[in-house]
Amino acid sequence: PERLAHRLPDSLPDADATLLEPRGVALHALDLGRVQPGMTAGVCGCGPLGLLLVQLLRRAGVDVLVATDPLPHRVVAAEALGATVAVETRRAGTEILPATVAGGVDVAFEVAGEDDAIATAIETLRPGGRLVLVGIPTDDRSSFTASIARRKGLTISICRRMKASDLPRAIELAENGRIDLSSLISERYALADGSEAFAS
Repeated sequence: PERLAHRLPDSLPDADATLLEPRGVALHALDLGRVQPGMTAGVCGCGPLGLLLVQLLRRAGVDVLVATDPLPHRVVAAEALGATVAVETRRAGTEILPATVAGGVDVAFEVAGEDDAIATAIETLRPGGRLVLVGIPTDDRSSFTASIARRKGLTISICRRMKASDLPRAIELAENGRIDLSSLISERYALADGSEAFAS
């Protein structure tokens, strides 16, 4: 429907515009995390959506104490975009947190769609913390050790897509150049080469 179409600013490169949808999802996840300036956060999974979250958290005045991903280039990118500590791992616990942190982070975002990332997020959260599940599991099923989450009294939210108001927010942020989108684009393909792009 036409009401769902949004005009893009001329200043926004077409390639950057392709990342507005994940940015809208990241904004919705940020809202679910109820972040406030001065809080601490962890991001488990540093693909494009996780890297957008690292940037948005920093912009919101939140210290991204730790970011994790099994792929080395994503870990490097997370650190470059503002994560205090970036760790190449699928599964970890409190040992990855900076020594100055007592008790864990205030909010953790799982953005990998994998149980190991959920476990890492739960392990690194402080008691009473908030977990936002953003990743989409391949087999449509996620699981975690309930006793740890219960003992910590965690609040768990699930992020699905974005709210209607999030896309205009994403466009406004892009227009102001406050979030780096271009560094997240690693390859460019012609439309005719779409099948090759998805296969690689």
